[in-house]
Amino acid sequence: MGTVTRGTTNPNRLRRMDRWIAATHGCELRRAEDPLAIDLGYGAAPWTAVELLGRLRTVAPRARVAGIEIEPERVAAARPYERPGLVFRHGGFEVPVPGRPMLIRAANVLRQYDEAEVAAVWERLCTRLAPAGCGSRGGLLVEGTCDEIGRRHVWVALGPEGPRTVTFATRLGSLERPSDLAERLPKALIHRNVAGEPVHAFLRDFDRAWAAAAPYASYGARQRWLRAVRELTTDWPVTDSPARWRQGEVTVAWEALAPRH
Repeated sequence: MGTVTRGTTNPNRLRRMDRWIAATHGCELRRAEDPLAIDLGYGAAPWTAVELLGRLRTVAPRARVAGIEIEPERVAAARPYERPGLVFRHGGFEVPVPGRPMLIRAANVLRQYDEAEVAAVWERLCTRLAPAGCGSRGGLLVEGTCDEIGRRHVWVALGPEGPRTVTFATRLGSLERPSDLAERLPKALIHRNVAGEPVHAFLRDFDRAWAAAAPYASYGARQRWLRAVRELTTDWPVTDSPARWRQGEVTVAWEALAPRH
C-alpha cells in the first residue's frame, strides 16, 4: 500500500533521527521480547537500513531491522546486504512482517504525499505498532523529513495511541535562525507554517529567543541554542532536557503544534 517515491538517499543522512531514537526508545527496544524495527521506504539504496541496525544495536544488542520498499527493483538491489538481523522486504504501509514492530521509521516518505493523506497513513502505521502494556509505552512511529545530507531534520513521534511529540534537530554550525528548519517540517505541518497556526507561532517565538540569545554566540552556537531553548520553555511545552538540547535538538508536545481545524 502506497506510492513509489523518488527514493533519493545518502549514507549518514538519518543520523540525527537515529541518535534520538536510540536515546529515547532504546530502553523499550532492550526489554522487548522481539525488538523489531522497520525502515519503511528506505529508497534506492539500503544505506539507511544498514545504519539503523548498527545504531540500534549500540543500545539494544538483540535489535533487528527489516527494510521495506514498495519498488521491487530496490528490494532486489538491497538483498545482497542482508545479514543476521537485517532483511529487506517488498511492501508499503501495510508493513508486511510477522508480529508488531517496536519501531517504524518513515523518513522522507510522506513528504511526497498530499497533506490530506497523512492522518490515514499515521493511523494505519500506528495500528501495526507493538501495543502498550506491562510497563511499556509500546512501539514508536517516527515520521519526518530532512535535507539531503541530514543537517536539518524535523519529525513527529507517535505511539499506538497517536501523535506524541515533534522534534527539531539541526547541525548548529549551519543554522542562521531556527525558522530555517521550517522547510523540513513533516507533511502534516509544512503547509501550516502560516499566521494563525501554532507551528508558525512556535517558530516565530524560537527566532525571537534566538535573537535575544545573540550575546551567547561568543561562546559558540551550542550555548546560544541552549539559552534560546531555555527561554522557549516559558511558553511552550518542551518535553526534553538540556542533555538533548546540547545535541542541537528540541522536542515539543504534539498538542501544542497540532494544526488547527
